[in-house]
Formats: sequence, structure tokens, C-alpha cells
Amino acid sequence: MHSPQDIKKLSQKELKQLASEIRTTIINVVGKNGGHLASNLGVVELTIALHRVFNSPEDAIVWDVSHQCYTHKLLTGRYEEFPSLRKAGGLSGFTNKNESVHDYFINGHSSTSISSALGLLTARELNGEKGKVIAVIGDGALTGGMAFEGLSHAGQLSKNLIVILNDNQMSIDHNTGSVSRYLSRLTMTAGYQTFRYRVDKAIDKIPYIGRPLEKFIFRVKRAVKGLLLTNNLFVDLGFEYVGPLDGHNEAALEKQLRRVSQLHRPVVVHVVTKKGRGYSPAENNPELFHGIGPFQISDGTVEKFDAQSFTEAFSNLMCEEGEKNKDIVAITAAMAKGTGLSAFSHRFPDRFFDVGIAEEHAVTFAGGLAKGGKVPVTCIYSTFIQRAVDQMVHDIALQKAHSVFILDRAGAVPADGVTHQGIYDIALFRPIPELELMTVCSAADLKLCFEWAVDKGTSVIIRYPKLTCPTEVPQMSQPVELGRGILIPCTEFVIENISEAELEKKKKKILITATGGMYSEVQKAVRAVLLDGGYADVYLLRFIKPFDETYFIEMASRYDGVVFVEDGVIAGGMGEYLAGLLAENGMKNTRVLGFEDKFFSHGSREEVLEMAGLSPSHIKKAVKECYN
Repeated sequence: MHSPQDIKKLSQKELKQLASEIRTTIINVVGKNGGHLASNLGVVELTIALHRVFNSPEDAIVWDVSHQCYTHKLLTGRYEEFPSLRKAGGLSGFTNKNESVHDYFINGHSSTSISSALGLLTARELNGEKGKVIAVIGDGALTGGMAFEGLSHAGQLSKNLIVILNDNQMSIDHNTGSVSRYLSRLTMTAGYQTFRYRVDKAIDKIPYIGRPLEKFIFRVKRAVKGLLLTNNLFVDLGFEYVGPLDGHNEAALEKQLRRVSQLHRPVVVHVVTKKGRGYSPAENNPELFHGIGPFQISDGTVEKFDAQSFTEAFSNLMCEEGEKNKDIVAITAAMAKGTGLSAFSHRFPDRFFDVGIAEEHAVTFAGGLAKGGKVPVTCIYSTFIQRAVDQMVHDIALQKAHSVFILDRAGAVPADGVTHQGIYDIALFRPIPELELMTVCSAADLKLCFEWAVDKGTSVIIRYPKLTCPTEVPQMSQPVELGRGILIPCTEFVIENISEAELEKKKKKILITATGGMYSEVQKAVRAVLLDGGYADVYLLRFIKPFDETYFIEMASRYDGVVFVEDGVIAGGMGEYLAGLLAENGMKNTRVLGFEDKFFSHGSREEVLEMAGLSPSHIKKAVKECYN
């Protein structure tokens, strides 16, 4: 398959074979590379039907979140490159406009497709261009408020937007009932639509009473549908409604989509699919196989590692603290498993709230819980908290709400790429009054900081990376002091026969000041510096804000240079600020390492940090430059 045109020639028998081959290809590649499996296996027939009926790229298919676009990639000329999925320099796990003309947007966040598609359709109409625009939304994306904002506006504009609602038990309840299905089929016939179109045009031409009569007929029709249909939300918003349709019956889907393509009004096509279709481990556990690392294809097992991740450490900590403090409640935005809150949800179901893909609501909901005397702990990926910056300002900081926010996946995020890098939270939240921002380096450090945040009575953000927790050193267990971090002398990193006396004789000593998420790379860099005959202590920034400037200036003055290492953007970040602070106090021998002002693509953590100039070798190089 070199383009969507190729599948238009296939018979139904060949299409079934194609669907089977697609599933095998997806399972094999995701089994090796990791990725989003269950959702992709669920939309194979739907994607084939879309490309059979519509003519991409003239007809634009906009995938919400777009983690379910693997079949789309395979059908649009990317089969040969597919084994490179999610690898550095390879195909993105999401749609990417730089990858193919069949991808209209770089997508990766939820609930955006309807708004994007409506904007694209409106622009086309204003330009006098032809072509259909189809938004495919599902996997819970309809729980995001932005999706409803888009639906409301689309109904108001009454443009020919086609919304495919992929209902895989993560979006809305089934709409069953023979009357609903019958009316959907009836109203989608060509005869009905031709009749309706002619009547609408005729009424519109009647002087004075045309518009009022049209509104009256619309209200009558909506009322009748409201009596007969078990789900009329979309009708109320001004859409035609088709469904529910079997998302795995390609022929039936194709038939209905051809009818839908003749419409001149907005329409929602409700398609019911099964996540993980065709691969029993994913069908039986779609949540596990939604986004997964490499696994054994034969039985779906995932290799387990003894090392504890930050997410697992937080999961255990939440259960421990939840047992001790009955006021602690947990909030997540459709990421109970990903954030480690599943265990808490099982132990304390009445104190756990999954609000769906609605980060804005999650944050403001937390503010309300805090006002009511609870201690809300809201865990959201760093990349997704970007969607709730206004709520953090208005509903948390301004209210001085006692609440704790855990930002998982802060810093470099492997494989998922530009839309998922957690590198903006420090620059976004550091300027906000009444918000305290902490960054942790180990499981012990996380425990101390979390306990401090719960007891403090203020609004606190704690960030950590998608990474295994490093081996503890004694300094990581020192008590929390407001505004101060953790000083780890280079003697903790010695792996060769180098005595403390030898180290003390070093003429020049450098201080590496780093966010907690960069500890693993800094540790390797310091060992390399020591082996190269140099000297470097490490100061880990437990606090981004508030920050004890006087303490830091006095400490830094004892060194010959300072290297700042930050798993966030340089612009507006902590390293840039502290380098300026030291310069004002006469110390200008500094280097600032962080993410530059550009987007960073997918790859392993090591590859992403290499791209950003934050690898251990880059850190060592910056230390050596401070010697000169």
C-alpha cells in the first residue's frame, strides 16, 4: 500500500486480509518499540473505511490525540518506515505534518480535533476550496471540555463538519435501541437528504417568514428526535446523528460514510469499537496496552525490573500517607495507572477522583476541595498541566489553596516526542505568586518533600522525571529546609582509589547546580570529571521557589565556577536566573545547560538529552570550560 488510492481497488475479501496484516504489523512493531497498542488495534476497519470513502489529503482526516493513527500511517505510504516508529529519527507515534501531507497537524494532546477541524473547514470555505474535513475523536477525549466547546461552535456555524465518535468504552455510554438505529439509517438515505435540502432551500427563500419557519421546523424535528432517541445530545447541539455503528464491519461503515459524505450539515457518526481487537492480551487488558513499553508478543508479558520508578515510589507514598491522613484525596485526569494512583483508588475509592481528560477542571476541583478542608493531591503529567495554567493562577495560587500537585514525566520524555516533553513547567509556574515549586532527586527525597508539602498548608508543586529512582546517598535524606537544596560532595561519587586528601588539593573546584531530575546524568558526569583529574560538587535544587538566594550566593562563592543543569527550558528557567544572580554578585564563570528555544523530537531519554546538550559528556565539557 503506497497511498490511500491503493485500497480503493480491493475486494471485501482482500480488505479483511489487509486488516489482518495491519494488525500483525502493528503488534510486531509495538512489541519491539513500545507505543499505543490497544487503541490502534481497535480502529483498523474504521481507518480503512475512512480512506476508502474519502480522498486524503484533499479530504482532511484530523485525529484527536492521534495516538490511534498507526493504520493511517501504514495506508499513507509509511509502511517501509514503520519499524522506526517512536525511535530517534524515525516515525512519530502521533500524526506529524512534517512527516506526510496526509497528516494535517502535529497532535498529541486530547480534545483538540473538533476545534482544529472546524477551523480548517472554515478556512477552506472562505478560500473557496473544496474537500471534506473529518475529525476522529474517542479514547475519552470527549470528556475534555474543549471537545464540547468545539461541538457547540460547529453546531452554531452549521458547517459540513464530520465528527467520527470512536466509542471504545472510554468515551460515552452505548446508545442502544432499535428506534435510534432505524432513524439513523432512515435520515441518512440519499432520498431523505435530497428532500430535506430542497425543503430547507425553499423555506429560506420565503420573504419575512423563511427564517422563523426554518427555526420552527428544526425545533419540531429536535423535539420528535428527543422523544424517540435514547441519546440526543448531538442533535441538541445542531448535529445530525448516525449510529451506533459496528466499528469492525468495514462494509457497513463504508456504506454509511458514503451517505454521510453527501450531507451539507454537521454530523456525528457514532462508531463502537473494541480496544485491542485481534490481540487477546490487549482485548483483556486494554488499559495496560493503551500505552505500553516493549513486550513479549507471544503472551503480552512486559519485562519487570527490580528498580523502583519515581511513579511507583509516589504510588506507595500516597497509600502510606492516605492511611495516616484521612483528609488526603487524590485527583487525576484519566491517568490513574500512568500516575501511579490506581493503588490509592482501590484502597480509598471514596477519596479518589478521576475527572476524565479535563485538566482545567481537575485543578479547580482541587481548589474547591481545599476550601472545604481536604488536602487534594493532583497528579498530572507535566506536558498536560500546560492546559491548566490559568486555573493554577486563578483557582489555586490566588486562593492560597492548600493543595499538592505532582508533575509526573517532568523533563525529557522518551518516545512520545514534541507534544509530551515535560520541559516547560518551571518557566510557566516559577513567576506565579503563592506557588511553591520543588524538584526531587530520589525516593527518599520525594517522601520528605511530599510530607513537607502535605503539612505545609500552602500550594506546592513537586516534579519528577519518568525514570527509575537512583541509589540513595545520605544527603538525600536530610530534612527539608525552606528554599534550600541538597549539597553532595564529590567524595560520594568516587569509584577509583582517590583519597579525600587528593581531592582537597585540587586547585580549582566547580559546583554543578542541578534540578533533581538530572541527578543520574550529573552523577555520571562528576565521575567522569574525577577520572579526568577534576573536582566537582553537586547542589541539587530541592526548591525552585522559594529560593534562599543569600545561602546560595555564599555557597557558590567558595567555588571557582558553577555549571547549571536543568531539565527544563533555559528561557525563564532557574539556571538562567541563578547565573544572572551570581553575575550581579561578581561571579561570572558560569555555564547554563538546559533545553534551548526549540521543540525536541522523540527518542530514548539518552538521545533526547544528547539532542539538548544535556548528556553526561556535555555536562563534563561545561565543567572543563569553567576551568579555563
